[in-house]
Amino acid sequence: MSDELVGKIREALAQVADPHMGISIVEMGLVSDIEVNEADKTAKIIIKPTNPGCMSAANMAMQARVAAEKVEGIDKAEVQVEGHMMADAISEMVNK
Repeated sequence: MSDELVGKIREALAQVADPHMGISIVEMGLVSDIEVNEADKTAKIIIKPTNPGCMSAANMAMQARVAAEKVEGIDKAEVQVEGHMMADAISEMVNK
């Protein structure tokens, strides 16, 4: 795993803000893990919203995916939402 690519993805995700708080999802601690597979240029990002009913979770997850896929060296990002009452549905929708 490339620590450099993980760092670049984290920087890109720092541009995604929680719309209610106006604070980066990275600063808020919502990004719990980033894994990179350099061989197939993919990233897996785990986001854990602070509220299990957060109405912005899907929006933040989609923005995170778009931001990560703009990082040079990443062709596809998968965002997994955990700890939300609709985590599976949001993750499925975001990763279509």
